[in-house]
Amino acid sequence: MDLLTMSTKELSRVEVMGRLQEKRLTQKEAGKILGISERQVKRLWKRYREKGVSGLVSRRRGKASNNRMMAETVQAAVDWLHSLYADFGPTLACEKLVEAHGLKLSVGSVRKLMIEEELWKPKKARKVEVHQMRERRACLGELVQVDGSPHDWFEGRAAKCTLLVFIDDATGRLGQLLFVESENFFSYCQATEGYLTRHGKPGAFYSDKHGVFRVNQPGAGASDVLTQFGRAMQALEIQIICANSPQAKGRVERVNQTLQDRLPKELRLRGISSWEAGNVFLPEYMDDFNRRFAVLPKSTHNAHRPLAAKDDLARLFMWQETRILSKNLTLQFEKVVYQIQTERPSYAMRKAAVTVCLDAQNNITILYKGKSLTYTIFHHQTKQSEVVQSKQIDQALINQSKAHKPAPNHPWKKGFAFPLPPSTDAPSKGDISTSRK
Repeated sequence: MDLLTMSTKELSRVEVMGRLQEKRLTQKEAGKILGISERQVKRLWKRYREKGVSGLVSRRRGKASNNRMMAETVQAAVDWLHSLYADFGPTLACEKLVEAHGLKLSVGSVRKLMIEEELWKPKKARKVEVHQMRERRACLGELVQVDGSPHDWFEGRAAKCTLLVFIDDATGRLGQLLFVESENFFSYCQATEGYLTRHGKPGAFYSDKHGVFRVNQPGAGASDVLTQFGRAMQALEIQIICANSPQAKGRVERVNQTLQDRLPKELRLRGISSWEAGNVFLPEYMDDFNRRFAVLPKSTHNAHRPLAAKDDLARLFMWQETRILSKNLTLQFEKVVYQIQTERPSYAMRKAAVTVCLDAQNNITILYKGKSLTYTIFHHQTKQSEVVQSKQIDQALINQSKAHKPAPNHPWKKGFAFPLPPSTDAPSKGDISTSRK
């Protein structure tokens, strides 16, 4: 007796054919049960009567699929995977094989090839962590999630840097990408200025609790104290909302992971090895990314607002602090004493409040009632210890190592002219000896 191998689908057909044979079902009812047409039931019934149960086994079993890949296509894909895309994920590798080399492959086929060639290891299913779901906002520009992603974006071809990411909550569209040295006030101002110029003013920015967005020092004053970036956003009527956890702003966190996987490979394929060239390429990359992954918003309304004539971004994105002039019309800012030069009587400006503005190029402007004042530098104070945030420690250490690097002819690098005398452990005559004779 031959042993037949049958699938669950074929076994269900055997049961239905048996009920047809016993005349407990009509062919129309059998078609509804099996989910096939009455005409197909007639064909199956004919084969069942002629060959029995074996007539219901698929005649394609054991034969090669008609949709199998051609051997030439498989060999070409394997060659390209080994030569250019060995460290790519299956999805990105499939996109490149289709777009750059014209190979018609599915993601599943590429994944299977990469597993067979030991270029990809199947990932084990992780334990799902349940977090409270939050639906996307309805309108484009209603909420924009922002974050910085430190990473070796150029894979050693350039210094490590941070990518600032702005992504729309409603559509998942990238609104701004910018390579910067680190997350700080001026870098976020530069990225925000690019976003506002390109899209307009969003309703709100959704960020983490970085010191750029929120005053984190306890006892720093009233609860309504703003950071420098918060002051600029308040003047532009853009709300800042800080998330309590990384999961709360999961959209920008997930896109950071996607960018860390895809963007360095794109930069490598295009031979880009500097921040400047990378920033030139980023608008093109954003358009391609949005074409692949962005979704349509629920509403067609665009919540972005155009920049007003009063929105002086160059002035708003300066670091601004208020100072009170002394009797001698001097003020202190960043360990430097500035002397105000004016033709009006000095008593007219004593105790006057002025605004000290610092731009990204370290240029100082002193404003009084909205007008710039002439000044001279009176005195530089001695540099003291600085307060550095946790995210800025790496950058501070890099700057310190550059500032204090000894010269090639420094005495420390010359070694000792004579060897040091050997040390002796024998006590001097005045020491007390506890040894027993």
